[in-house]
Amino acid sequence: MDDIRFYHLQRQTLEEALPTLMQKVAEAGLRAVVKANDKATMDTLDKVLWDFDPASFLPHDKSGCDFPEDQTFFLTTEENNPNTASVLVLVDGASYAEFEPFDRCLYMFDGRNEDIVATARADWKRWKDGEWTISYWQQKETGGWEQKA
Repeated sequence: MDDIRFYHLQRQTLEEALPTLMQKVAEAGLRAVVKANDKATMDTLDKVLWDFDPASFLPHDKSGCDFPEDQTFFLTTEENNPNTASVLVLVDGASYAEFEPFDRCLYMFDGRNEDIVATARADWKRWKDGEWTISYWQQKETGGWEQKA
């Protein structure tokens, strides 16, 4: 992996911000694995990706589907990459032991949850002196993201 980007959610929820970032991944012609900590979060994100915009479509499915290898976006609670994704999306402090199959990690965390913020800080410290380019992004008041570090 070359690049880890921390996305600090302050003005939007994960459910509001994830579809926009996934659109950008899709526009770049890339595939992603989205890893959540639990099945409830995975199921919520699945619904959000289906419902966020009636005028567009983000092709995806989740663990247990029949054809995971065909998915542009694959949602999971496990450490797997059945769709040969180059982008790993970790949400709310989810962990992943082996980054090697991926080129980029988008680490999205809720700034309103102190436990998740503490996990994000610990992960930042652990990874900042690693072999990756690491960056920190905050939501702007007008929408979008601004790189802060």
